[in-house]
Amino acid sequence: MGNFIRIDKWGIFPESGKPYIIAGPCSVENEKMLLETASVLKKAGIPVMRGGLWKPRTRPDSFEGVGEAGLPWMSEAGKTFGIRTATEVANPRHVELALEYGIDMLWIGARTTGNPFLVQEICEVLKGTDVPVLVKNPPVAEPELWIGAIERLERCGIRKIGAVHRGFSTFGKSIYRNDPLWQIPVEIRKALPEIPIFCDPSHIGGNRMLVGDISRKAVSLGFDGLMIETHPDPDNALSDAAQQITPEKLSVLTDSLKVRGESIANASAMSTIEELREEIDIIDGSIIDLIARRMEIVETIGDLKRKDNIQVLQTQRWNRVIEKAVRAAENKNLPGGFIEEIFNIIHREAMERQLRQ
Repeated sequence: MGNFIRIDKWGIFPESGKPYIIAGPCSVENEKMLLETASVLKKAGIPVMRGGLWKPRTRPDSFEGVGEAGLPWMSEAGKTFGIRTATEVANPRHVELALEYGIDMLWIGARTTGNPFLVQEICEVLKGTDVPVLVKNPPVAEPELWIGAIERLERCGIRKIGAVHRGFSTFGKSIYRNDPLWQIPVEIRKALPEIPIFCDPSHIGGNRMLVGDISRKAVSLGFDGLMIETHPDPDNALSDAAQQITPEKLSVLTDSLKVRGESIANASAMSTIEELREEIDIIDGSIIDLIARRMEIVETIGDLKRKDNIQVLQTQRWNRVIEKAVRAAENKNLPGGFIEEIFNIIHREAMERQLRQ
């Protein structure tokens, strides 16, 4: 992959605008609301207004957007206030209509990203166009599915492509609507370094109280921009009311964001960081050596179990190991859940080794 156009050459964002901000309502509800939002966003210096026209909802009785009727409103808002517009497209017809009305930027939603057939159909309609396209991650934590959608766009000749991290569906309790699993967008950054990555803190948090913290984490991790759901009256929004913030709160948030550089001007600080990194490298090597030795012991135990016809999984023993590890971690101010997750990964590999013997 390659030959992408840098985001600062898209003609969408101001050159000094990083982090790049896209904001607007989850759903376009009526013309008055959209024009009011566009006016406030323009005054706040937000270059791109997002608005969902077609909303893929789980239940058929939910508000599924105003659809094509909202396109003239989007077009008028953009022209009246000199603000760029963006909307989600989920099939080829959506793309055709959005292009017809001069929408400046499109994004492919999470559910569509997870369907390669639909992504390919959208790509075919986009051939020969110059519109920027953002790709949200699929609900499942599968980086290859996300990368695959981006590759399809690139092979259809699209050069202005970005990724949007909106979190992943996971089982179990969480403070998040969609778990951020920050390591996955980091992997995408490594695999596709030329692709700008936006964070969608609204869908990750599912709660407006979490939007600020998630946004700051994303900026600290080097994300290029944010896509934030903003509504003039969030509590009465027709969709995703809980995760939207007012334009006023958006202004406060964006003013508080501090972009961290990749390099350090302070020579003393850089020297200290390099020393600490060297220490981390040594510790990492020791961890690998210890895990390797643990697996050698596991294989010896596996041989003994096999010879004496003892089952591989010893549930009571493993429960004691976990309880002991969690207690030890908490005594050292480490999260018990974090250590339990690491030990479970080690345990899975240990069982696999014994089963292969």
